[in-house]
Amino acid sequence: MRLVVVSAGLSVPSSTRLLADRLAAAAGRLAPLDVQVVEVRELAVEIAHAFTSGFPGRALAAAQEAVTAADGLIVVTPVFSASYSGLFKSFFDLLDQDALAGTPVLTAATGGTARHSLVLEHALRPLFSYLRAVVVPTGVYAASEDWGAEGLDGRIERAAAELTGLMTGLTAARPARPGPDDGFTVVPFADRLAALAPTSEGERTVGVPRPVPPSR
Repeated sequence: MRLVVVSAGLSVPSSTRLLADRLAAAAGRLAPLDVQVVEVRELAVEIAHAFTSGFPGRALAAAQEAVTAADGLIVVTPVFSASYSGLFKSFFDLLDQDALAGTPVLTAATGGTARHSLVLEHALRPLFSYLRAVVVPTGVYAASEDWGAEGLDGRIERAAAELTGLMTGLTAARPARPGPDDGFTVVPFADRLAALAPTSEGERTVGVPRPVPPSR
């Protein structure tokens, strides 16, 4: 299976890339994956040119093709002004509208303080829901104080398990659906209509009142 990791960190090294690598490693321990990393920072110039010219450069086009063909995505952005970075958003703005439809996506972000942790729910989840991706229930946010602290490893493992579960189609990763023996029987609508139809001349349809003749 093909897993593409989109990292929007701006520095080298960056905590954003570190979180992306740890998420990919956790997913790789759970399923055999072919992992490809897209560093959005390296595509910044081509992204700007694509907006002004309407045509992606060679490296940007290759990254877009990889993302579109992926069986699953891990996307990680630094937080700027309580939201994802502009470069991160610009990369996904240039994708075809249906490119991520049905693709499992694990969202993650890094920031200087835990106060920005809600960026996963108010910014990243709505973005990828709009793109019709399947966003895993657990997002991972790492503030500066989270590195080396208790709790981050558990969130990484849980999110990676949910992602690989969706990628491999495990029923445990999907909500249970009612089966035929869950206390009721489904009767097709056509059969219900057939049961209401008259069987002989003069017999009226069950449940349909006989018309009342007009008064004279």
